[in-house]
Amino acid sequence: MSAKPVIKRLLALATLSAALAVNAADWPSQAVKIVVPYPPGGAADTVARIYADALSSSLGQTVLVDNRPGAGTAIAAEFVAGSKPDGYTLSLVPTGQLTVLPHIVDNLKFDPVKSFAPVSLLAYTGLVVAAGDKVEAQTLPQLVELARRKPGELSYSSSGSGTIVHLAGEYLRLTTGTDLLHVPFKGSAPAVSAVLGGNVDVAVDTLTILAPQIQAGKLKGLAIASAQRSPLLPNVPTVAELGYPGFEVTSWFGLSAPAATPPAVLQRLNAEIARAAASPQVQEKLAAQGLVAWPSTPEAFAEQVRSDSAKYADVVAKSHITFD
Repeated sequence: MSAKPVIKRLLALATLSAALAVNAADWPSQAVKIVVPYPPGGAADTVARIYADALSSSLGQTVLVDNRPGAGTAIAAEFVAGSKPDGYTLSLVPTGQLTVLPHIVDNLKFDPVKSFAPVSLLAYTGLVVAAGDKVEAQTLPQLVELARRKPGELSYSSSGSGTIVHLAGEYLRLTTGTDLLHVPFKGSAPAVSAVLGGNVDVAVDTLTILAPQIQAGKLKGLAIASAQRSPLLPNVPTVAELGYPGFEVTSWFGLSAPAATPPAVLQRLNAEIARAAASPQVQEKLAAQGLVAWPSTPEAFAEQVRSDSAKYADVVAKSHITFD
């Protein structure tokens, strides 16, 4: 076999590497886009917009939020995975996108590890279980009792199949031994609206979404899914407190770029995120939504994905979660 084709490919790769290095030195020279896998209004969208504002100032270029919901967050992930690795298209990564979805969908057009370059974790929040006014239960134990008396009749909404709130609902169903019907929506806003309207019985979502509704008396807070109570809802106990020790599901959000994005760009992004996360203004905006700033190294983000993926794979298998 002639060596010429090989040499040509090597020269092409070298040319590409040199071009990426130059681009990295000049980055950013245009607007940067953060792709969010949900419609506007949810926790992921909130996190993206808070950091986008901060990064716009520090990078000297506009950072836009591009909402691309659908297919359990796969549409957004596939879009970013197939984008040019130049640092101008980034991915807002919710927990379930890389740790749950790959276990329930066989034909994904992206690899949860190989398709992305982790940049940093951004923030985390607790999850809440809340009931609508038409539901007789006032507490989680009462809901469990009601669900056992009426197997398959009570329903809970989520922001989509394969999301962390979907997994939390299934984990709760498994843990309590109840038969709750999952009703997925394309985003948190319609999922919660369905419960407010009485079309679905229970909502499982983030503090960002449900705390205001509970505080306003529109929904009944039954339990916090994370390990500790939330300052936003101090009177709502955790699932663990209510007789299910060890129950914990946390919703986190990270930022990734397409694989092969220049290391210099990733390093700059990581540094700017750490700077933004340390800002009192960013922390206050996040806290107001029940979120906590959580910057990290790329390595720590990658490890979070690996460990959660192993944990949630077990829940997926036991609960037979499928993609709707």
